[in-house]
Amino acid sequence: MKSRIILSAFIVLGLNQLHAQQEAAYTHYMYNTLVINPAYAGSRDALTFTALGRFQWVGFKGAPTTQTFTAHTPIAKKNIGLGLSVMNDKIGPTNNTSLNVDFAYRLKLSTKARLCFGVNGGFNSFSANVNTLTLADPNDVSFMSNMRGKMLPSLGAGIYFQMPNFYVGASVPSILENNLFATGSNSSVDLSKERRHYYFIAGAVFTLSPSVKFKPTALAKIVQNAPFQLDFTGTFMLRDLIDLGVMYRTGDGVGALLGVHISSQLLFGYSFDWSTGVRTGKYNGGSHELMLRYDLLFNNDGKIKSPRYF
Repeated sequence: MKSRIILSAFIVLGLNQLHAQQEAAYTHYMYNTLVINPAYAGSRDALTFTALGRFQWVGFKGAPTTQTFTAHTPIAKKNIGLGLSVMNDKIGPTNNTSLNVDFAYRLKLSTKARLCFGVNGGFNSFSANVNTLTLADPNDVSFMSNMRGKMLPSLGAGIYFQMPNFYVGASVPSILENNLFATGSNSSVDLSKERRHYYFIAGAVFTLSPSVKFKPTALAKIVQNAPFQLDFTGTFMLRDLIDLGVMYRTGDGVGALLGVHISSQLLFGYSFDWSTGVRTGKYNGGSHELMLRYDLLFNNDGKIKSPRYF
């Protein structure tokens, strides 16, 4: 009963002119970069497929679940990157599905450095089965009508600088701030407005010994009327076969990551994080992510030459 009350509170806050964070958070942001920055397209010098599933607050009814799939590749002598990003995000009675095509121009600054400029375009499909909720006020007009498959345009942009052992980027994956409406036979109620999110991402790799490398990465997120959020992750890479990492997210939680390089082309990742900044931590079993990345290589020696770690 308590979890149901808390979930209803989240939905009410989210559907009545939402002005806080709306886009999903990922513990595997360092492997899911294309979702937040179109300039990343083609950066692995391979045809790369990445699938990710996030299961947040396991055991909490109506908790967020998110699935993403991306594919991207360089073309035209690696000066152009093309990509495709698909995301499905569900929380309680609401569901948002997006599809974007990504384009990046990759400017070669030196033999080891590239500066990439990217844009994306596509659509979001938003739906909300709000009249299935149990309400304190059955006559609340905000919850009278469902919204199904409302199509919203999407446009984003980003910049990404990369070297074999370092990267930094900035992006706005959704520039447009669309209004969401619940339309019924007798009313049209403004439920929510999309807010522009600003992302800053960076990472590096340091060789500690012939068999151990350390990879720190960070992701900063800024959105109107929400606290500044920073993810910091430190990962130890053991013989380029096993990755062991820890994560801290300001105002939210801590987590741990495990990566297994099944082959030079296939990477499996798992993470667990625990929310410390919200009261739902009392009623759930934490959050889990599963990630799988595959690189279809173009060169003859079966190795990704640059970059290797991002």
